[in-house]
Amino acid sequence: MQGDAWLLALGLMLVFEGLMPFVSPKAWRNVVSQIAQLRDGQIRFFGLLGILAGLALLWLVG
Repeated sequence: MQGDAWLLALGLMLVFEGLMPFVSPKAWRNVVSQIAQLRDGQIRFFGLLGILAGLALLWLVG
């Protein structure tokens, strides 16, 4: 049961990750190019924000 939930979550994440490159590859390429120009600390900050948002969502749902 628990493993099924992880696989469903992973599958959903992959669907969301693939949406932008599929729908608008040019815009996706521009975003990735802009991200590549950020400093490491800035990228880490946005990564931390994503982690915190995900944890908050899990806390609200669970």
